[in-house]
Amino acid sequence: MSEVKTNKISPSSGTTLTLGNSGDNVTGAGGLASVQVFTTLGSQTWTRPTGVTRVMVEVQGAGGSGGKRNSNGAAMGGGGGGGYARKFIDVTSIASATVVVGTGGPSQTTNDTDGTTGGDSSWADGTNTVTGAGGVGGTGTTAYGSSAGGVASGGDLNIPGQRGTAGGASNYGGDSHLGTGGVNLWTGQLTSDTVSGYGGGSGGGYQVNTPAGGHGVVVVTEYK
Repeated sequence: MSEVKTNKISPSSGTTLTLGNSGDNVTGAGGLASVQVFTTLGSQTWTRPTGVTRVMVEVQGAGGSGGKRNSNGAAMGGGGGGGYARKFIDVTSIASATVVVGTGGPSQTTNDTDGTTGGDSSWADGTNTVTGAGGVGGTGTTAYGSSAGGVASGGDLNIPGQRGTAGGASNYGGDSHLGTGGVNLWTGQLTSDTVSGYGGGSGGGYQVNTPAGGHGVVVVTEYK
């Protein structure tokens, strides 16, 4: 196999450069190779595929669940959205990484009970640790309380989740970067929508059970 190393190749005339003849298979530096989406809850292992040299890791923490309240008809808080972190990593010397996908805060079915904080999602390869923390559970014991979104760390880009809020008739779960929070509306009837996407907080529940917060996700985009 022959090898040529050079800093520049230019056409001898004009502006068109041709590599090889018709029918030749010319191999060069690669681009996008594959994408792995981790949605299984809990800890698992990412193994570097053959030929992959760099990855873009996106880590989305889980959303908190809203609190459920019945006392005095007071509004209750929605759960916070999970934090999101993104990092570009050279994996030429990294064979594997531990991936954790956070679990959304569970549904609340008992009156005057706070929601549950969502689980953290993360990537850890021995050199880099990228984390999207879970959103905080909403209040069901304190009227008109709000709950914090999850923080994010270790990324080139770190975006916290939005806060869960409580109002008189609308009680919202916080959005995440990859998901939308739920909402509880009281307009003559009680409804409580589930979250969509990944990592959103669920709305607080007044006399209705609160849905679970959205689960987290880890996306690994792999490049040759």
